[in-house]
Amino acid sequence: MTWGGGGYVTGLVFHPTTPNLLYARTDIGGAYRWHEATSSWLPITDGVGFGGGEARFHGIESIAVDPNNDQLVYMAAGMYTSEGNGRLYISSNRGDQWTHVALPFPLGGNNPGRAIGERLMVDPNKPSTLFYATRTAGLWKSADSGLTWAQVTSLSSAKLTQDQVNALGINSAMGVETVVFDTGTKGSSTATQTIYAPIAPDYVITAGLASNLYKSTDGGASWTAVATPVSGHHIPHMVRAADGVFYVAFTKDTGPGAGGPARLYKFDGSHWTLLKDPNSGGTGSGLGLGGLSVSGTGATTRIALGVTNSWGNYSGQQAIQWSVDGGKTWREIAATMPRTPADGAFWGWPDDVEIDPLNPDRVLHVHGGGVWETRNASAASPSWNEVVDGLEETAVLGLATPPAGATYTVINSSGDVGTWVHTNLATKPTLTPRTEWSNGFAADMAWADPQYMATIGVVLGNSTSFGMWSGDGGKTWAKFASYPTGVAENRSGEASIAITARNKAVWAPGNSVPSYTSDNGATWVPTNLPAVNTVFPRAYRLVADRQNPNKVYAYDSGGHWWGTPGKVYVSTDGGRTFTLSPGSVAAELAPNHFSNTSLAVNPNVEGELWLADGNAVYRSTDSGATWTKLSHFASIFTGNPWAHVQGASAVALGKPNPGAAHSAAVYVVGVVGGVWGVYRSDDAGATWQRFNDDAHQFGGIGVMAADQNIPGRIYVSGTGRGLLYSN
Repeated sequence: MTWGGGGYVTGLVFHPTTPNLLYARTDIGGAYRWHEATSSWLPITDGVGFGGGEARFHGIESIAVDPNNDQLVYMAAGMYTSEGNGRLYISSNRGDQWTHVALPFPLGGNNPGRAIGERLMVDPNKPSTLFYATRTAGLWKSADSGLTWAQVTSLSSAKLTQDQVNALGINSAMGVETVVFDTGTKGSSTATQTIYAPIAPDYVITAGLASNLYKSTDGGASWTAVATPVSGHHIPHMVRAADGVFYVAFTKDTGPGAGGPARLYKFDGSHWTLLKDPNSGGTGSGLGLGGLSVSGTGATTRIALGVTNSWGNYSGQQAIQWSVDGGKTWREIAATMPRTPADGAFWGWPDDVEIDPLNPDRVLHVHGGGVWETRNASAASPSWNEVVDGLEETAVLGLATPPAGATYTVINSSGDVGTWVHTNLATKPTLTPRTEWSNGFAADMAWADPQYMATIGVVLGNSTSFGMWSGDGGKTWAKFASYPTGVAENRSGEASIAITARNKAVWAPGNSVPSYTSDNGATWVPTNLPAVNTVFPRAYRLVADRQNPNKVYAYDSGGHWWGTPGKVYVSTDGGRTFTLSPGSVAAELAPNHFSNTSLAVNPNVEGELWLADGNAVYRSTDSGATWTKLSHFASIFTGNPWAHVQGASAVALGKPNPGAAHSAAVYVVGVVGGVWGVYRSDDAGATWQRFNDDAHQFGGIGVMAADQNIPGRIYVSGTGRGLLYSN
């Protein structure tokens, strides 16, 4: 579903000799390859990950290409260093298919400093040799194209302990930051001998090193410290021009959007020459440096430099600084320049900048919402386009579909960008409560009057919760006049809302007793539901019966796998009072976290409920009084008391196929016969067929909704892959 961008692209990697072969990596949404013919991005990691812990491999820390083989690409994946060791994915067809091997060190594709690098590098002369600059374990080398790895102990054998990592901030270790080969040749079959390794301040201290830049002249067998003009800073990027001159950015902070002070130097192997201080001229010390790319040689070397921690679009602003004379003079080529869309926020986190190696007038830079590109960088006023078609990195947190015939298709509640009402799947939505930088948690609509809807979430800029309603299908919005108890204090995504009719809703804030309103939020009255134990973030999951709006169902999933067994409560007075379902207690629902569970109603039949407790699927046909467990779904355990892959985490009911045995098609995200996927049943759960395939796994699926107009259409969230739908 079209949004366009929506998340942080952390790096761009061109193949040096093949035109338009360009890869983009993201912090939570996998990787993409540029398709020049359509000016769009193709996702190349939708087959990576199958739920459970696999979602973390949609955090891409580094990408490397083989300069000798434009089909070969490597991708290092792992979202947080705290989650365990990463993986190296290898493709021999530009990312169309992948194999992977385990890496012996953790990665941090969504950690601070995630645009530093590239950390993974292929020796252009002997491409079976790879180096990896790790965050916590120093420098590593592979001599067999990434299949096995060994630490380069000649640089340092230090590996940060967990206590040392925690002292830095649990996900803040930077370690060795990149590897740079000092060579102008490729394919010689003899390994490059001169190599540089920039070192972050934390690893300099931990490993007892003498400098934050080291050099080897024997292929990494030994290393010597290089004296640098700046110490105690990070080197986010170090690049080599074709004439052998290095350009090195130093900046104080790690990023994203690293703060200064900062300096750009030229280094000929012996001498350092200052080229740029973004804070000179009385501007203080707050500006940092991020992206850096060069093209050409000597006095006409072009340099593109990303100035970070700079915000706003005004004359004198520094965002992308440009030099065509090797850094002697500079001008701004992004701030105040014409751009499409005109209201696009081009600034913010230009932590990677790349000049097309085959077209020096083409410059791209990343930002918090995607990628910007100019193809006339040398013009007096370069024009910029946001190149985000096909690149979808919003994090969908909640989905709600209306009854057949509504004026809209789906309500999408997402992280960072808030809640949006989609009316056309092919274009970016325009209907929104405009809560700006916010997380939308959930939304619902009155089934008999779907023009009335409401959404809940949190404004991230000031960390205040919100509840908004619309009476005209999302065209106009207003805040509820008041909020229930618990809304202000609980701002995490464990929350839900159910709409029973226009002006009538039940709201379950996190860690709180739900409340109801019958006057469009002018007042809220607590229900009689028991308080939840708040050892772990928790909330009731609410759904309204679509055939009888007096019935509302509340599911307490138990908090976590070590929590209390799940329970279902039933209201017959529109959500004012609830009664515990003894049948749900007898069913022995597994305790699980809110995000691993789901409750849905059949919109076409009163009292038919479907529940996924994280491990199994349950069905009730008597408004929750009794429950039947289906035998098909089961979690995958690996010796731990918690599931490695959840057996059933999401359920949705949609329009059935003509002639189907049941009044609704039932979709479940879970595990059948040891295989994770999306499964569909047309006979009320008697039989199931896998609905997706291995090429469409999206790093796992968090939330799901089904369309009431079109059989076979569901809406799902991938891990950082935006809102996806089936045909």
